[in-house]
Amino acid sequence: MTVFVVAGLALLVAMGLALSRAILGPTTYDRILAVNVFGTKTVLLIAVLGFLMGRPDFLDIALVYALINFIGVVGILRFFEQHRQREEEQQ
Repeated sequence: MTVFVVAGLALLVAMGLALSRAILGPTTYDRILAVNVFGTKTVLLIAVLGFLMGRPDFLDIALVYALINFIGVVGILRFFEQHRQREEEQQ
């Protein structure tokens, strides 16, 4: 049981580091990657919390959150790619 508490705390630290990279990141792609890492760590944290609370239905929530995170990151990357292509065409 304490192993999962330690894992949860480690995930919170990793989420904090990813959040700081998302805020301070030098490029847009660094920020997008940090948001993706934050979402992945959130999925893991939901799964650990589900185990600690004895609620296996949290795994379903974690899977849905993982799908939303993946689709959101792909959508954001496509948006920035199209934006970059429009800027190149204008020059």
